[in-house]
Amino acid sequence: MGIMEKIKNIIAKNNSLVCVGLDSEVAKIPTHLKSLEFPQFEFNKLIINATADLVCAYKPNTAFYEAQGEKGIKELKMTCDYLTQKYPEIPIILDAKRADIGNTNNGYVKFAFDYLSADMVTLHPYLGQEALAPFLDRADKGSVILCRTSNPGAGEFQDLRINNKNLFEIVAEKIIKDWNTNNNCLLVVGATYPEELELIRSKTDSMFFLVPGIGAQGGDLEKTLASGLNSEKSGLIISSSRIIIFADNTENFAAKAREEAMKLKEEINKYR
Repeated sequence: MGIMEKIKNIIAKNNSLVCVGLDSEVAKIPTHLKSLEFPQFEFNKLIINATADLVCAYKPNTAFYEAQGEKGIKELKMTCDYLTQKYPEIPIILDAKRADIGNTNNGYVKFAFDYLSADMVTLHPYLGQEALAPFLDRADKGSVILCRTSNPGAGEFQDLRINNKNLFEIVAEKIIKDWNTNNNCLLVVGATYPEELELIRSKTDSMFFLVPGIGAQGGDLEKTLASGLNSEKSGLIISSSRIIIFADNTENFAAKAREEAMKLKEEINKYR
């Protein structure tokens, strides 16, 4: 099964465009879990079990696991193994933002796709298609490439004008026209810039966008959907982390996470 088929299947099954970010910062995990041997994994497992019928993807950010050293990497591996074994139909997006020369990327590919069994990984486009070839050549896996990011300083480079186009437009066009030969590319386009999202959507109806910025970063959901949905009222993977997973820090945290995920799913579907 190709990655795009897997994404479309889970969206149809769960009727959801919600991606839950597993940004499981140890300091924010409920106190009663911190004494366990693997607190990040136990936290993630309960979040996953509570929300698995409401999502189209999970997105662990490697930074929150790498920060814990060897133990954190083990808990990331345990999380990915749990998902692939219990919920194999739900894609895992590894938020690692990798980019390097091609030979080095071979190592990143093995870590993300072969060791962790992630379905997709976030990537920087700056080194070009030749460097990212080890990712792009994995036709069964997704390359989620940064295009117009959600952070306030994104425009410092992404809005630079070149031949009457913004740099992010050139990146989008290059990926859409030249890099997506295996139909396994997605773009990262932030919800905090709906006009730019609309511009990029006008260049491709079929490509999926990973959309951060809803929730804590203040992206407008209605504008995001109006700007980014494709002709099938799909094409977006809307990521939310903190407002879902850290909605409550008591023993009721998983139930509260489910409540917030359900709320986001219903609000998205209201505008689809």
